[in-house]
Amino acid sequence: MAGHSQFKNIMHRKGAQDAKRARLFAKLIREITVAARQGLPDPAANPRLRAAVAAARQANMPKDTVERAIKKAAGEGGADDYVSRRYEGYGPGGVAIIVEALTDNLNRTASDIRSLFSKHGGALGETNSVAFLFDRLGVIRYPAATASAEAMLEAAIEAGAEDVQSGEGGHEVLCAPEDLFAVRDALAARFGDPEEAKLDWRPKTTAPIDEEQAQAVLKLIDALEDLDDVQAVFANFEVSDDVLARLGA
Repeated sequence: MAGHSQFKNIMHRKGAQDAKRARLFAKLIREITVAARQGLPDPAANPRLRAAVAAARQANMPKDTVERAIKKAAGEGGADDYVSRRYEGYGPGGVAIIVEALTDNLNRTASDIRSLFSKHGGALGETNSVAFLFDRLGVIRYPAATASAEAMLEAAIEAGAEDVQSGEGGHEVLCAPEDLFAVRDALAARFGDPEEAKLDWRPKTTAPIDEEQAQAVLKLIDALEDLDDVQAVFANFEVSDDVLARLGA
């Protein structure tokens, strides 16, 4: 029986990993679709599409899947119309949360997100109800082995970035949102493609929460991220590393 249970646990974990991978691919395909439709369906001439394709490659998405998504967006076989929407609200413990979505059905997405906030002890607010608590930034990440902190800072400033935060975990290049793709391309020409290049919301102030509140917030964030329409979730909670470790986060 023990072996049987272990096998079932392994299969369950594999199933969960496969489902998570499928959700990630679906979100990446949406971004590729929107990027290709808003500009040229050629990554070389479309910075947003180039970044989306790079993210797909980083996630090990098959090349033919990427190419098929671009062709579909360009009109070969039709493509869904997605619109970008930002949703804002508060979670347990007064934590501010921003949810970015790409959706083909605004009513469904708003209803799903509102329901999850309510179910997990939060409340969905109006647009700009919490955005003022965050800074909008472009973020480009490289492994620590890419270059020394000094070399990365010098290259980033030359490329138009505002700051670089370097440590054992790697280099994080920060820039204005409108400069993201230009800075990314300049750094890629020198260091190769980054691990990640995206727009981010960084909290100006944080909301300290206890372990019980942290557990509730993380459940809400996980539930939001599981929605097909949701591309990213940002929050301003502050909790100790020990608590995160106990919660498995």
